Amino acid sequence: MKEVHDDGLSVPAVRPKAEVLTPERDRIPETNGNQTEIGDAFTDEVVHRTTRLAREHGFGGFDSGRAENATYDDTQFFELQTFMGMVGCGTAQGASRFQVRRGEEYGPHGDTHLRTLKQFAPAELIEGFDQACDRLLSAIASETAFRRPVTAAIDITTVPYYGDVEGMPMVSGLTPEDRAFKFATLSIVGQNIPLVLAVEPVRESSAWDDNPPNKVHRIVRRLVNRAKEHVPIETVLCDREFDSMRVYQTLSNLDVNYLIPKRIASTEQEAIETMIEDNHEVAVESAVVDVELGSHPMRFLYVPSTKGDGTTVFATNLRVGPDEAETFCRRYSRRWQIENEYKSIKHDFLAKTSSKDYCIRLFYFVFAVLLYNIWRLTDFLLKASVDGEMEYAPVLTAGECVERVCAGLIPAD
Repeated sequence: MKEVHDDGLSVPAVRPKAEVLTPERDRIPETNGNQTEIGDAFTDEVVHRTTRLAREHGFGGFDSGRAENATYDDTQFFELQTFMGMVGCGTAQGASRFQVRRGEEYGPHGDTHLRTLKQFAPAELIEGFDQACDRLLSAIASETAFRRPVTAAIDITTVPYYGDVEGMPMVSGLTPEDRAFKFATLSIVGQNIPLVLAVEPVRESSAWDDNPPNKVHRIVRRLVNRAKEHVPIETVLCDREFDSMRVYQTLSNLDVNYLIPKRIASTEQEAIETMIEDNHEVAVESAVVDVELGSHPMRFLYVPSTKGDGTTVFATNLRVGPDEAETFCRRYSRRWQIENEYKSIKHDFLAKTSSKDYCIRLFYFVFAVLLYNIWRLTDFLLKASVDGEMEYAPVLTAGECVERVCAGLIPAD
């Protein structure tokens, strides 16, 4: 097993590195400039081969289908894409700078890069990402620190778009200031390793296209179904954008628990006013979801807001009483991790582009999410090699990880 780690071999699962590595390690700095000790620290060699192991599990599901005698291997396009995300530039400038770094004959031209990325159809990209998730999770299958089943968070993020919207059915937004591409994700949150398990493009109806109204419960169904192929899901946390009886029933049909904040309408406001009159800070209201998708009993939890005065209302299909409602709703705070996740994906891994081609836009986002997962898996494997409690804060910065991934993508002689 020591050879697996030393040589970065691609295998379905590996023993914890603590069993195969020597104890001599140097210290590396924590992210954000803070020095954090987590037991023993790590040599550059350990960090590099751990990054390489993670990288080997990340890109196997992506194949452009180009001829075997093509000038450039797919790996070189992935390396260029990683480099562009690392330096935060567009394709033309990134390809030029990449050629300066690697050599004019090594790196593809920017136009060649874009033509190659267009070979990845949206469905193939999503399938490739699913395969990558399965391979990445297989790398930690033997790690006892990875807890299952998981708590997952579903959310929608945006990537701004400032061009002409004609012929752009995947662009959302009512005004030029808020137009953007939208992507829904399902991520592991809580005490487990923070990974994105599923990505789903969001297609909304707009004035410039013939898209049907968005069915958010269908997005939820696709995300959860794909994620459940990788890990068992115990609870799903969503924001108010997913406050819908159809979403509640969809999650119930998928046999997962949910906790979703509810929009406060007149009915909820009347209940809150009654609570104030009765001098109650917490209340639980039983209800039944009954839609064409099915029916199930559920509860509305009225608890003090964590953002100041007032009351927040949550919907859940779990049996929660008044005495435990406030403590139970604190689980929702785990969703803060997804905001940090989106920030890192967009600022540390997402390359810039002004392309109107949706295949390009989707590839850029999916690839950035994949790099984020590789970073988080690398960090997890490093932490798993030492004793001590797992912490959310990474010991390897995103910038350092992406540099090592970029360097490690060069095909071996």
